Amino acid sequence: MKYDAFEEIGRGLEFVPRADVYRTPGGWVVKFDLAGVKPQDIQVEMHGSVLRVVGVRRDSFIERGFRHHSMEISYSRFERTLRLPCTAETASVTTEYLDGLLIVTIDTGE
Repeated sequence: MKYDAFEEIGRGLEFVPRADVYRTPGGWVVKFDLAGVKPQDIQVEMHGSVLRVVGVRRDSFIERGFRHHSMEISYSRFERTLRLPCTAETASVTTEYLDGLLIVTIDTGE
């Protein structure tokens, strides 16, 4: 499946976070919806033009004696991989976690 700014590669099986991709004057910003995921449970990698975010969303609310009645939120390992029109060799990658959003900034120096 192709998009204007990126190409998606191999989806994870259970929980696939949604992403917004922005072109900036100096590179790219990719914003991932990771509500309920702790920053320490996220790993970001960029190899060549492939940006990969993996981690796990855990149900930390559950307590002894709880039984679920209805569950619509996925608590599992996740992965999202995108191919961007830039490469890691010529870019610096920084991350920020803000209000349930992982923000990956890719500065290509353009």
